[in-house]
Amino acid sequence: MADVLSVGVNLEAFAQAISAIQALRSSVSRVFDCLKDGMRNKETLEGREKAFIAHFQDNLHSVNRDLNELERLSNLVGKPSENHPLHNSGLLSLDPVQDKTPLYSQLLQAYKWSNKLQYHAGLASGLLNQQSLKRSANQMGVSAKRRPKAQPTTLVLPPQYVDDVISRIDRMFPEMSIHLSRPNGTSAMLLVTLGKVLKVIVVMRSLFIDRTIVRGYSENVYTEDGKLDIWSKSNYQVFQKVTDHATTALLHYQLPQMPDVVVRSFMTWLRSYIKLFQAPCQRCGKFLQDGLPPTWRDFRTLEAFHDTCRQW
Repeated sequence: MADVLSVGVNLEAFAQAISAIQALRSSVSRVFDCLKDGMRNKETLEGREKAFIAHFQDNLHSVNRDLNELERLSNLVGKPSENHPLHNSGLLSLDPVQDKTPLYSQLLQAYKWSNKLQYHAGLASGLLNQQSLKRSANQMGVSAKRRPKAQPTTLVLPPQYVDDVISRIDRMFPEMSIHLSRPNGTSAMLLVTLGKVLKVIVVMRSLFIDRTIVRGYSENVYTEDGKLDIWSKSNYQVFQKVTDHATTALLHYQLPQMPDVVVRSFMTWLRSYIKLFQAPCQRCGKFLQDGLPPTWRDFRTLEAFHDTCRQW
């Protein structure tokens, strides 16, 4: 412990600073004693007042003098070096011209910064290791021309496989009908009719859902040339809200390795809107808020909430 304190600390000034602290405490005690004793030992009132003021000022000057002395010594003491494993570099703090060449203090700052960098790098490494996509050092070293471009298998699924997945999902939910078409080649487009509540246009790329548009059951979903209208919004605010929530659901249900599970999970979530106008809000218990029913469905429990109530 003595070796640690001896590095970066002026022991002589340290001892003087302790004595200065004792002197300061004595001066402060004399001030309070003066206030406690008050005016006495003088015959006239004027004489007692003058004697008390003079004595009180002397004590305050003593406190000020001792405090200045303590501040001066504290600057001479120096700062003790922190117990970092810097080996013999701690001897740099003994340099008498440290204010001109503050090498040791800069070395401590660099060491602290290095420790923080290592800590945050470890956290980042742990987060990156949780991701499914990993790159090795060998892959990063290969030039762009020689590196083979791996084609993701989930993007080139055969149309028959996509049809089978959609057909199975269609059979899972009797109150939901799914019509599949391919107007633009291999990419599928789904027209999902949920009871007599709403219709949903789902634009897919293989088994990945790119876009969803929700409209009312009685609204027209086709353009003038007979194709599905994937751009126009619903005329009703309630279905515009549901469209926004469906887009949020697409971002929530993400599992690139198992796209069929993603589609099935999204359709299960979409099926919960079968009681869009019948289910009350699970937070406030009301059916309408600002003229709208509960348009939000929880991604796990599928419970109904108003858009504002879910943020509580």
